[in-house]
Amino acid sequence: MKRTTILMVGGLLTLLIAIAAVLLFRPSAAPSGAMTAIPLAEPTAVVQPTAVVQPTAVVQPTAVVQPTAVVQPTAVVQPTAVVQSEAQTFEIVSSESEARFSIDEVLRGAPITVVGTSDQISGQIAVDPANPSQSRIGVIQINARALVTDNEFRNRAIRNAILETDRYEYISFAPTQISGMPERVEVGQSFSFQVLGDLTIRTVTRPVTFDLRVTATSNDTISGIATTRVLYRDFALRIPEVPSVDLVADEVGLELEFVARSR
Repeated sequence: MKRTTILMVGGLLTLLIAIAAVLLFRPSAAPSGAMTAIPLAEPTAVVQPTAVVQPTAVVQPTAVVQPTAVVQPTAVVQPTAVVQSEAQTFEIVSSESEARFSIDEVLRGAPITVVGTSDQISGQIAVDPANPSQSRIGVIQINARALVTDNEFRNRAIRNAILETDRYEYISFAPTQISGMPERVEVGQSFSFQVLGDLTIRTVTRPVTFDLRVTATSNDTISGIATTRVLYRDFALRIPEVPSVDLVADEVGLELEFVARSR
């Protein structure tokens, strides 16, 4: 009886492991299509009112003197719009750009750095050369289904168990603030600044700050790299336990190396 129970329990565990392996390493969904950038919203023009001209006083008649003509108020001057500088919109070229993540782990006793990349990226950047502080960055999207590492089993584990890319195809970053821009931008010039925004992975959104180094390559092309580090647990991500992996670091490096051209 005891032997039968042990065999039954062993068989059940084997079945559960087999099911988990099938779910974990099953083929994942392919990208649904080519990336399309979310258009940048047009900035709202700031309208400054000019001073309103007040009417002159009406002269009242005396007992003898006939009243003079009533002076009508002058027309109220309507506010004029402040002229905005012309910003140039650049769009990320997916085929010339790459999003990366990196995380350290100990595999079979040896420390390694796992790097994953995706070449499916979209986003728009509006640069005002005369007033760079007014430049804007649109929502950046990365197709998580296109992420690949040097190991196909790891790829499927990332897509199926960690990021659940069948349900959550895109990782997105929505900038909310740009700081540290130079006073002017000229062709051939490289400059550094920071972008604060909301990073969304699956259903969790957290504020994240990226450090950027950008070069104005030509009048119609800019290139650069954005970097930051996050804790994967902050995004409710769980890395499955694998017998060959002894340790996985808590921190993940994120990079976006991009080329963007004028639309």
